[in-house]
Amino acid sequence: MALFGKKQEIGSTQEALKFAEIRDNTIVLADGNLRQILLCSSINFSLKSEQEQNAIVYAYQNFLNSLNFPIQILMQSKKLDLSRYLAKLDEKAKAQTNELLRMQTLDYIDFIKRLINLANIMDKRFYVVIPFMVPPKVSPPNISGKIPGTKKQEVQPVLTPEEFTKYKEELKQRVEVIQSGLGTIGIRTAILNTQQVIELMYAVYNPEEAAKEKLIETENLQGEVVESAILQTQENSPAGGKKENEQLSPTT
Repeated sequence: MALFGKKQEIGSTQEALKFAEIRDNTIVLADGNLRQILLCSSINFSLKSEQEQNAIVYAYQNFLNSLNFPIQILMQSKKLDLSRYLAKLDEKAKAQTNELLRMQTLDYIDFIKRLINLANIMDKRFYVVIPFMVPPKVSPPNISGKIPGTKKQEVQPVLTPEEFTKYKEELKQRVEVIQSGLGTIGIRTAILNTQQVIELMYAVYNPEEAAKEKLIETENLQGEVVESAILQTQENSPAGGKKENEQLSPTT
């Protein structure tokens, strides 16, 4: 018996996330809308002449005025991570047959490590988030007579494969518009792939853990499906077990 009234059910952590899945370099939000992220290069504006600065400002102004859909500009600042670079140097140092070159490589690695710790060098990255709002869906009427939420409901995908392919193609056109517009200013862009998007989301939601623990490649991610004890009891019941067997049986 709960001390303060009815005991509240603890929801899943995924319910707090605003996106449902990440696939094919695209973020699918919980409401079905799509997002793609562009990584953008930077321009050293201060080193440009006054004429070049004015040209960049006017080109950027024209680029913004030409857009007929919203965009989000994101800047991420974090401590520079050269662990992979230093690991490659360490491998080359171990494979080096010349003792002098090996010692110089090790000294260079030690210098880079001390420089990063003392100077606290920050790495700044710039992103442009491009959205696509899918048309609203009309929910079919509830003809079963069942009250929603009383029993386990089958999880339906946010978008069907056909819808995802169609809307992603329209989002691709918007991405090309952004890339073309930023290219006139001299900014190079690249679409983040699925692995890079996952790493970005991981760093946003877990900034401290992301700095210490790196994610593995998405192709190597494997894990078991975890279900609550209540759902397992329902599925092990005679009615639930029959339904489960029907779903898992191969199609003929």
